[in-house]
Amino acid sequence: MNSKTNGNHKSNAALPGAKRNAHIAGWGKYVPEKVMSNDEIAKLVDTSDEWIQQRTGIRERRIADPKETTSTMAIRAARDALALAGLNPGDVELVIVATATPDYIFPATACLVQNALGASRAGAFDLSIGCSGFVYALGVGASMITSGAVNNALVIGSETLSRLLNWADRGTCILFGDGAGAFVLRASDTPGGVLSYKLGSDGSGGDLLIIPAGGSKHPISQEVIDQGLQFLRMDGQAVFKFATRVMGKAAKEACELAHLSLDEIDLFIPHQANLRIINTASKFLKLPDAKVMVNVQKYGNTSAASVPIAFCEAVDAGRVKPGDNLLLVSFGAGLSWAAAAVQFEPVMPSKPHTAKDVLADWFHYNVASARSVLSHGLHRLDSVTGRKVWGAKDPK
Repeated sequence: MNSKTNGNHKSNAALPGAKRNAHIAGWGKYVPEKVMSNDEIAKLVDTSDEWIQQRTGIRERRIADPKETTSTMAIRAARDALALAGLNPGDVELVIVATATPDYIFPATACLVQNALGASRAGAFDLSIGCSGFVYALGVGASMITSGAVNNALVIGSETLSRLLNWADRGTCILFGDGAGAFVLRASDTPGGVLSYKLGSDGSGGDLLIIPAGGSKHPISQEVIDQGLQFLRMDGQAVFKFATRVMGKAAKEACELAHLSLDEIDLFIPHQANLRIINTASKFLKLPDAKVMVNVQKYGNTSAASVPIAFCEAVDAGRVKPGDNLLLVSFGAGLSWAAAAVQFEPVMPSKPHTAKDVLADWFHYNVASARSVLSHGLHRLDSVTGRKVWGAKDPK
């Protein structure tokens, strides 16, 4: 791990040759049913479908139902990933949720996901670095596996940014959507998996993409609400220029760490923020359109969920095959960026997921729900009755 402290901070790791490799063994996504088109947004602010498409490439985005949250969407994506990996939730050892829109400031959304899945053996934490979050979390999860700390990890990106948008601000409300995506990472001696990752940050640009209120500096108050500080704010031009500078550079650095040439990349899966940014990065890398995954037109910017959703759609479309070299790149608030090189050699379960397995999953998740209710009741009982903690001495 190398670092610089000259105003920017960069972390990188090369993982080829490790005895334990972190492979993508399962994947899943969830997007809300509600579709909001550009024409619908044009009824709220002074814009048009043509204007939005020309500047962003976005045609529509998904908006979470009032009953949906970052955790509920994460759970849906995680269940699909676990089923594909053939991994029992009770055997999950680590849950990482990358999100800028947690259900609460605390507890961590990852703890809510861990509880709902019945992943009773798992440690859980959130990772908050905006749109870069999923690739950051992928690097952390892979490192935990290759170090021997865990044998598997559930890495999730989930966002409900629609709840933090000012729908009267044309500069931001047209850009973002909701959704979730998840990977199951598993240790294996099989070569491949996450080959390298490159992480970077430049906090001097932190105010360029920010939600000013809600933290300890500006707690929610009537004054904060009157000023609209609880909503996402962005200097679009500055962020655009930052992204076009950093995306291609980070991608190249991840390839170098993995000892891959750009010609060896089979598919580039960039953060889906803006089609012009994606096109600029792919041209810098000299990658043809056939090697670039784009779905920004369907979902807009889903922040930390962007890369895993795009990966899942690429697999479904037959654009990802065993042995392929993938390049995942993201950028976002912080300012931050991340890139990872992955050789896709899915470590699949020994048998396919059958109807019997689906029934077993249903039973497991219902038992997990019942166990959660029981545990919650016991915690409340502790509070009401002051039950004595085992091994504790009564105060004198």
